Amino acid sequence: MKTFPIGGVHPSDNKKWSCNKPIEVLELPDIVNIPLAQHIGAPATAKVAKGDKVLTGQLIAEATGFMSANIHSPISGTVTAVDMQPNGQGLRQMMITIKREGDEWMPEIDRTAEIKRQCNLDSAAIIAKIKDAGIVGMGGATFPTHVKLSIPAGCNAEYLIINGVECEPYLTSDHRTMLERGEELLIGVEILKKALNVDKAVIGVENNKPDAIASLRKIAKEKNFAVTIEPLKVQYPQGGEKQLIAAITGREVPPPPGLPIHVGAVVCNASTTVAVYEAVQKNKPLIERVVTITGKEMKEPRNLLTRMGTPISTLVEMAGGLPEGDVKVVNGGPMMGRAMVNIDSPVTKGCSGVSVYSGKEAHRVEPSACIKCAKCVAACPMALEPYLISKLAKKQMWERLEEEHITDCIECGCCQFTCPAGIALLDYVRLGKQTVMGIIRARAAANAPKK
Repeated sequence: MKTFPIGGVHPSDNKKWSCNKPIEVLELPDIVNIPLAQHIGAPATAKVAKGDKVLTGQLIAEATGFMSANIHSPISGTVTAVDMQPNGQGLRQMMITIKREGDEWMPEIDRTAEIKRQCNLDSAAIIAKIKDAGIVGMGGATFPTHVKLSIPAGCNAEYLIINGVECEPYLTSDHRTMLERGEELLIGVEILKKALNVDKAVIGVENNKPDAIASLRKIAKEKNFAVTIEPLKVQYPQGGEKQLIAAITGREVPPPPGLPIHVGAVVCNASTTVAVYEAVQKNKPLIERVVTITGKEMKEPRNLLTRMGTPISTLVEMAGGLPEGDVKVVNGGPMMGRAMVNIDSPVTKGCSGVSVYSGKEAHRVEPSACIKCAKCVAACPMALEPYLISKLAKKQMWERLEEEHITDCIECGCCQFTCPAGIALLDYVRLGKQTVMGIIRARAAANAPKK
């Protein structure tokens, strides 16, 4: 069975708590806070002001430049503020606050249950609709989808790869989406193939989701969709873009600035692909998503179809509230997720799940000295030396970090997971990567030709 060739680990998937929980529609929130930065790239620019009335699906913030994404209102009501609000990590960022009044939608949005397969738009029109709808990578990366579909000069797309791996432990939102919205997903694949002008499409799914694999194969056969459903060996981080490309095509994406398109591949997340279907066939912008709320001690783990801007605390309440005692709430899963200090912060486009840990799980082990075992090196899927780059980051040796290719790191957490000394390798690597990338951007700006 196919997998990627270098590194990887096998954490307990802990998906049993929520994988059999069907998607439920979460009740509409009374108030939403909509961050203007829900994507990689420049934050969107607010197009509304305090006191404005908005409809569900209305554009409220416009993309700023090429690498950015539109943002639409997830509810109808009145804008009560456009100002700085704390996010999940307690950092303040610009948000639009809306108080709900009914649920009136923009008239062009098709809200019927009818599934529409035929798409008569050409490639440019499809990409324009995706851009207008503000669609980004919903697996967590939040890369603007229209940018990914805009193939650079000199490059050619050969493969469309749909990421249905969902390798992060605990999370099951993509799994449920593949099971419950399989036909819309496969129509989305056809639309993306048309946008890219490719014939080869593969949906990669780890073989711990046999029901999703069987369901998609059945729909593809019965309704004559030209797509391959590829079962993959369970190995974390199989859902990493570069790892998935290597597993399915055998091709290796070159180091930065190398991109998947340089080996002929374009990768889209499964939930993103359903959002593409809705944007192109239903004129529906990205205003809601499925979010898993889960944890071993949660009373009612769920998969909730949630409007953007809904407070995460609302999801926690729907799952029975926080357990007693020591608790850690993480936006995402245990490997790549980030601990939250503010659970009243909003659900965003990249929030595929919220996992709650209690008791011993909520605590990190006390770190000890590195024993030079090199387990982190063996586990790294990018063939880096995490023990070295984490130490360089701790010592703020930024030039050396750049030489050691820290920007290649995908922040998967394999190094920290496997470290017997309990060293916070990922924390230091993230700090170093963020700093080095800032230095690289500043250098490029300084060297750019003056207008």
